[in-house]
Amino acid sequence: MGDLEIRPATTDDIPAIVAMLADDPLGAQRESPDDLTPYLAALERLSADPNQHLVVAVREGRVIGTLQLTVVHGLSRKGAARSIIEGVRIHADERGSGLGTQLIEWAVDESRRQACQLVQLTSDNSRTDAHRFYERLGFTASHVGFKLQL
Repeated sequence: MGDLEIRPATTDDIPAIVAMLADDPLGAQRESPDDLTPYLAALERLSADPNQHLVVAVREGRVIGTLQLTVVHGLSRKGAARSIIEGVRIHADERGSGLGTQLIEWAVDESRRQACQLVQLTSDNSRTDAHRFYERLGFTASHVGFKLQL
């Protein structure tokens, strides 16, 4: 598999990240790879927040995966911190290579390092392959998620 590096995303990574976000039927409807301005502003906000971890997986200088890990501190569960995994994307050429597993394992390990008691994520109902993937990694579909578009 070659040397894999998982590191914080930088400005130079934004085009590759946005291309991966847009490279599926859902992302194609909601992402705009032609205008990176809002993504660059978002990276600035994320980079300034110590509870946000936008990372990329890089092999041989090429960005091939990404995810965002957010640490949320709260009162429930006896004041436990939890983490939320968002925006998991693997480059089309790398799907099925085990990279997704490595990225999620990184996120779980980082969550432990951040003293989180729970790791959670959501996945669109239409992503049945992703659901099987997360279940294979030990995640349980224990809740129903709700969203309100603003």
